[in-house]
Amino acid sequence: MPNPPKMEPQRGARGRGITNLPAEGRKGGPPEWPLDEQTPAEARLWRELWTTPQSVAWERMGSGTHREVARYARLAIAAEDFDATSATHAQATALADRLGLTPKSMRLLLWQVVADEVAEKRQETSAGARGRIKAVG
Repeated sequence: MPNPPKMEPQRGARGRGITNLPAEGRKGGPPEWPLDEQTPAEARLWRELWTTPQSVAWERMGSGTHREVARYARLAIAAEDFDATSATHAQATALADRLGLTPKSMRLLLWQVVADEVAEKRQETSAGARGRIKAVG
């Protein structure tokens, strides 16, 4: 029987590569809320979720993901309620995993958060220049 192909860490188990997500997250406002009435708590979480690095991947997946993120926001808020059931907690956790919101699920999805090295270098350079200007002035 032939040996199975070796997994290359940078390519992943099925030949997919690792997806790099920007540490600064997604730019711009959140998409329109896709479900019925939205509570103020859901609105806050919805805006917060769409600034995460993971939201860049969700946007690439298309608008079908918006409903999943909205369902997660609704369940996460419900799970914080004092009377929340274990089923609500389990559903919120399952959706968090599916959306790559936990370290373990990010590893399974082959997502990694990376810093924008060009922006960091630009900040270092401008900070160094400001320091030199102050020393002279």
